[in-house]
Amino acid sequence: MYFVEASGASIPAIGLGTWELRGRDCARVVEQALRLGYRHVDTAQVYENEREVGAGLRASGVPRDEVFVTTKIWTTHFAPNDLERSTKESLARLRLPAVDLLLLHWPNPQVPLAETLGALVRMKQMGLTRHIGVSNFTVALIEEATSLSPEPLVCDQVEYHPYLDQQKVLGACRRHDMALVAYSPIAKGRIKNDTTLSRIGARYGKSAAQVCLRWLIQQNAVAIPRTSKVERLSENIDVFDFNLDDEEMTQIFALGSRRGRLTDFGFAPKWD
Repeated sequence: MYFVEASGASIPAIGLGTWELRGRDCARVVEQALRLGYRHVDTAQVYENEREVGAGLRASGVPRDEVFVTTKIWTTHFAPNDLERSTKESLARLRLPAVDLLLLHWPNPQVPLAETLGALVRMKQMGLTRHIGVSNFTVALIEEATSLSPEPLVCDQVEYHPYLDQQKVLGACRRHDMALVAYSPIAKGRIKNDTTLSRIGARYGKSAAQVCLRWLIQQNAVAIPRTSKVERLSENIDVFDFNLDDEEMTQIFALGSRRGRLTDFGFAPKWD
């Protein structure tokens, strides 16, 4: 497994995203992913599957200290007391004494960022998480958050795939020794019929999705594709035996624009 190093954290470069995975299916996919060699699982309070993620982790038989577990605090829990209570509830559902990474899921301008970050830092100091970070933060918010936090923020988890240009956010992450963790890294499946990615993949005997994930890894980004299919689990992690050349990387970058965003909500920040 290849790791991305960021402010003292070693994050496995490919993880399992679990958004929309529910119930026994979720536990089964987590268990199978870990047995196939995944060592990074991503969940969140709002996914309502932390209990199942924990069950899958235990059923896999993989030692706890070998798996990087991330969960995310929902925006309604950003007041300091709420943040601590909800973090402890997440750990109870996961049946873990601590997670490896605890993130603020989206920015919430209703609660001062300094207060929320102060509470997040306290979770690390209390030993409830090894590392802390943010998700869906813009360049301006990254700058604000890193200036306010006395502890390093190890990542910004954002939507990133070939159709969405995220160079500004990637640059901000690099300046602050943060990893960019890419959710929806295969554009919710839209890349599978892409002619550019398929043509490049044919050269290596790889699928469009594998080319897409490799493109992210070669930018030193972390990718957390979600799938409920076992055969896709194997495919998504089989991306460490080939290298895209500079020209191929450039061709994939050319697919991106600011209009390629697939996940947007009314409460989202003003994107870069």
